[in-house]
Amino acid sequence: MVESGWHSRGYLPHFEGGEIFQFVTFRLKDSLPQAVLDSWRQELARDDEAALRRRIEAYLDQGYGRAYLRAPHVAALVRAALLHFDGDRYRLTAWVVMPNHVHLLLRPLGAYTLAAIMHALKSYTAQTANQLLTRTGPFWQEDYFDRYIRDADHYAQTVTYIEYNPVKAHLCATPAAWPYSSAHYRST
Repeated sequence: MVESGWHSRGYLPHFEGGEIFQFVTFRLKDSLPQAVLDSWRQELARDDEAALRRRIEAYLDQGYGRAYLRAPHVAALVRAALLHFDGDRYRLTAWVVMPNHVHLLLRPLGAYTLAAIMHALKSYTAQTANQLLTRTGPFWQEDYFDRYIRDADHYAQTVTYIEYNPVKAHLCATPAAWPYSSAHYRST
């Protein structure tokens, strides 16, 4: 069991705050080469995590890697998995499945921790996607990025960021036009 507060598995720091809203990003294993990430870390000041996050997001929006989530049946699998435990293990506010990454705004419910939610979600979708794609090996990057929501403005900005991500990446003209998103889900 993960206690409340900050923890790490040796990669990124994570915050377990109980039933608080969290913005989560996770990506496919091959979506961002480690050499590119290492180069950026050397180039940027150690304390400029915001600049690093902006570079990562811009890179991911280009759809690099095999982009398995571009396949409709794989994106639909991830969409269904996200919605399956909404209202039971977590409250899902906004989400989008992009070609090589996923953004979520969720609030864990009850005894469910963010770590447990992410482990279950990534394990199930990785195993099932690999079966659908007749492939083996790692599907998701080992870790995920999370950020707790500080206030109502941060919450609103995060929803907008998530739902406009496919528009910003030139995948569609409006948020509701992207079939693997909360904006589309609410519009149908």
